[in-house]
Amino acid sequence: MSRTLKVPDTLVLLFGMMVLALVATWLLPQGAFQTVVNEAGREVVVPGTFAVIEDAPTLMPWDLITVVPRALADAQDIIFFVLIVGGAIRVLRATGTIDAFLGAVLRRVGHSPGLLIVSGMGVFAAGSATLGVAEEYIPLTLVLIALCVAMRMDTVTAIGIMVCGYGIGYGVAALNPFTVLVAQSVAEVPPASGLGFRLALFVPFLAIGIHHVWRYARRVQADPTASLVHDIPAAQHAPTELPAGMDTRQRIVGVLTLIALGAMVYGIVFPKWYIAELGAIFLALAIVAGLAGGLGADGTARRFAEGAAELAGTALLIGFARSIALLLEDGQVLHTIVNSLASPLQMMGAEFAAIGMLAIQTVINLFIPSGSGQAYVTMPLMAPIGDLVGVTRQTAVLAFQFGDGFANMIVPTNPVLMGILGLAGIPYDRWLRFVWPLLLKLFVAGSIALVIAVTIGLQ
Repeated sequence: MSRTLKVPDTLVLLFGMMVLALVATWLLPQGAFQTVVNEAGREVVVPGTFAVIEDAPTLMPWDLITVVPRALADAQDIIFFVLIVGGAIRVLRATGTIDAFLGAVLRRVGHSPGLLIVSGMGVFAAGSATLGVAEEYIPLTLVLIALCVAMRMDTVTAIGIMVCGYGIGYGVAALNPFTVLVAQSVAEVPPASGLGFRLALFVPFLAIGIHHVWRYARRVQADPTASLVHDIPAAQHAPTELPAGMDTRQRIVGVLTLIALGAMVYGIVFPKWYIAELGAIFLALAIVAGLAGGLGADGTARRFAEGAAELAGTALLIGFARSIALLLEDGQVLHTIVNSLASPLQMMGAEFAAIGMLAIQTVINLFIPSGSGQAYVTMPLMAPIGDLVGVTRQTAVLAFQFGDGFANMIVPTNPVLMGILGLAGIPYDRWLRFVWPLLLKLFVAGSIALVIAVTIGLQ
């Protein structure tokens, strides 16, 4: 009898990691580095100062439970920020602005295969890089398939435009509130700092994705049997009507959203706003967009609450992920693990150490597909490791972004990916054949970008 491998829920995996963290406090030698406050006001570890602590406290099994409320309280600024952003995006979705805008773009470029691929991937990447949009793309799956099929391209091309666009957007995100801002907060670097470097990466990385999808689409246009799904009945779709264009209310909401994003950039660069101010911008956007979009006060409030509720699971993931680091800190073994991981990386040099961080983040994404949760698991380790091996914390955050974002296009634990593939009727093994060469290219490009970041001392 064949058995299907069932991947546990992410919350179960995180609790299992908490148990391992507790056990580690009993088995590993307890120790710590000396720390100093650098010129940026950030506490960093001092290389070569690790020492074993003889009289460190021993954690009890009860600590496995009591640590969770502490962790939720410790991460409250990020948790509330994520809930506010979730509420704001739900309000934008309820006005129909996101679907109408994407539908208008697809309608405008739907007559040209090349323009559809370039513009489509650009829009999906930009939405993910700024607002952290992902599952909001799912309703457009069948529309995009219909456009591609009408131009003698296949279902894989359509999903490549969407998934590769959003994965690259997450990987080189400029302002993504669910990954960049969370990871930077944990790593104790200013929010959205390093923005210029990430913006410079956006076009080259997107071009790699566009070339990959376009080359495949050309092969399918020339020979339909070259399609990876030409023999899969579920991947053959009937024509679907395009969404209507944007009305006046939706155009106003779109303008308000652009103003909010512009205010975020201004506030980050000049007054040096932090999570509280950025959360306030999203809250203000939700209010004015809901009213301008015709939802009314009650409708806006209901949609905002629904959006926050949709991310309650993510908030719990953040808390449980933070619990892992708190257990390691309380048991005085966090620096022990950092010292063990940093020692081989130090022998490799800072450039290869940064690439090693990328590899670690990519593997961890298989088990923790939530970007926010992954940031709270890995950044407490990667930030001090960077201090030891000569990799700036900004570069460590970039390695996290690459590992989290690009792997989203391939890991079967990503519910957005599996939902889109299910709607499209594409078997996972066929999608794997399409996307793994792109991931290899992006890993190489990401490694080069990390080496550059180390060389210039990205801050």
